[in-house]
Amino acid sequence: MAALETNQSATQTYRNMLRWQAIAMLVVALVAGALAGMPAGISALLGGGAVIVGAWFAAKIAEKGQSQTQATAVLLNLLKAEAVKILIVAMILFAVFKLYQSLVPFALIAGLAATALFSGAALAKSQTPV
Repeated sequence: MAALETNQSATQTYRNMLRWQAIAMLVVALVAGALAGMPAGISALLGGGAVIVGAWFAAKIAEKGQSQTQATAVLLNLLKAEAVKILIVAMILFAVFKLYQSLVPFALIAGLAATALFSGAALAKSQTPV
């Protein structure tokens, strides 16, 4: 019973984190779009979206390892999740730089940074639903 409650709690925490990230990404995209035009808004969405997709995959990996209790196994699972997240973000950003001709780099970085920062803030405030 406790493992099921822990799993539900962790799943809710990950969902809450992704919601906070999506809100941050949308706010930055709206501001960038209003200040610098549609390409800047799209660039911010692409930057934030890369982080959200990477975080989603990392959360799935972290969820799979929740039954492990050894410190080494937990640490390796977290490192694996973080490595996958970084790899996915890097691949998406590479594709964005290659394929999106109207890219506004500052907006992309702003979307990426806001979304990444809200990842940590959401985990710190994991009990505060959005």
